[in-house]
Amino acid sequence: MNISINKLSIHEKRKMPGWRFFEVLPGVLSWGTLIGSITLSFIKPVWVAVFIICFDIYWLIKALYSAIHLVSSYRNLKKVIRVDWQQKCQSSKGWDDIYHLVILPTYKEELDVIRPTFEALIKANYPLEKMIVVFAGEERDQARAEKNAAAIRGLYGDKFKTFLSTLHPSNIPGEIAGKGSNETWAAREAKKVIDEQKIPYEKVIVSVLDVDTCIHPEYFGALTYKFLTTENPHQASYQPVPMFFNNIWDSPALMRVVAMHTTFWMMMEQSKPDKLVTFSSHSMSFKTLVDIGFWDVDVVSEDAHVFWQCLIHYNGEYRVEPLLIPVYMDTVLADTYRESVINQYKQQRRWSWGIEDIPYIFTNFIGNTKINWRKKIKFGFWSLEGFHSWATNAIIIFSLGWLPLIVGGDDFTQTVLAQSLPYITQVLMTLAMIGMFISATINMLIIPERPKHKKKSMIISMLLQWLLLPIAAILLGSVPALESQTRLMIGKYMGFWVTEKKRKI
Repeated sequence: MNISINKLSIHEKRKMPGWRFFEVLPGVLSWGTLIGSITLSFIKPVWVAVFIICFDIYWLIKALYSAIHLVSSYRNLKKVIRVDWQQKCQSSKGWDDIYHLVILPTYKEELDVIRPTFEALIKANYPLEKMIVVFAGEERDQARAEKNAAAIRGLYGDKFKTFLSTLHPSNIPGEIAGKGSNETWAAREAKKVIDEQKIPYEKVIVSVLDVDTCIHPEYFGALTYKFLTTENPHQASYQPVPMFFNNIWDSPALMRVVAMHTTFWMMMEQSKPDKLVTFSSHSMSFKTLVDIGFWDVDVVSEDAHVFWQCLIHYNGEYRVEPLLIPVYMDTVLADTYRESVINQYKQQRRWSWGIEDIPYIFTNFIGNTKINWRKKIKFGFWSLEGFHSWATNAIIIFSLGWLPLIVGGDDFTQTVLAQSLPYITQVLMTLAMIGMFISATINMLIIPERPKHKKKSMIISMLLQWLLLPIAAILLGSVPALESQTRLMIGKYMGFWVTEKKRKI
């Protein structure tokens, strides 16, 4: 491990040779692809037409491949949630020695969002006396945090082995105000309790859950069983499937499409564990967390970043184990449609700010000779390609496909290629609709039952919402991803933006 790099603050890292190069690289690649496609449409329309056809074929293959993985994950998920994992745990040696540390960071959430999370915890098919629960508030929201902590303590505090409320101080030097710094403060406070109770770190599994996260009843049983039966359990994180269903029937159609697309993406990733990176709510060994020095406190996307911390700490010998069990979270919802769209955009921009990990990954890979070079290439390519696709694919597919025909000139438009381009593109896009049909079908199979107060016509809306996918993919996918990469490229760094949580009563 390159300790000298990882002990530096983010401000010190940005002064390192090569760091700025890798901050600039993603934006240059994405903008270069888009600007290059537009420019060449004027001067070399044949090249762009061939590129568009090849890209559409690639996207079709990828869409069908993803659909196969989605169906596979759906079938496996249905099997997993039917298992009594607590019963399976009891057949595993040492299960009753395992404790669960559950950290719930909160900032400005009201009690109507928080209570269902604790209701789900106490309904878990797992001994509550094995749980240490931390309600992690922020000093900059002190009055609300203390009021909610007192209410939760009164309602549920005596249900767990230990209930702990913390208040993360504001303006600690070297920190940014965000989830990662709050989690680290909460984990350090919990460590004191674990030390007092003389619980070995290797017997503690820590789960960080967004405060709107309602676990499946079998979550802790499945997590414990996986931890006890997997090889080198301390060199793995454990990833459930986030399903944004808590308020899915109340959210606008455009936000539902984004939420379902994220859910499906995580389901598909569960069937490709070699590419899986931690996202949002996830779990890991407390011993591992202590060994790496907890979450970095000066990054925005701490959920994915902690995976890279561990991968580098263990010289490439770290992985994410898929749990294929759901945790239920909120779809973006605000008081007005306009505010919902703005909040969704900001959430996507924050998620895509995970691009800040690119210089961290590559700089550490270059500086660490103990990591296998094949793994460096694999993880380096997948991370860079993933962010590039996020920023460019939807724009290329839905916006640039016709550009050579519009600006290519008479010489090009009279060629066989130009006359065939609309037909070829139409056929390929029609075939790709198979993936959308599969998504719409699985969408209806896995969402919660329609509330009685919702009209039956909402079911039709749930199906037709997928027609908004091109708009959602560009305006709430590619555009915020491009903004994040542009900000990183020009050095206009982002802070942590907390998604507003709303429930309709």
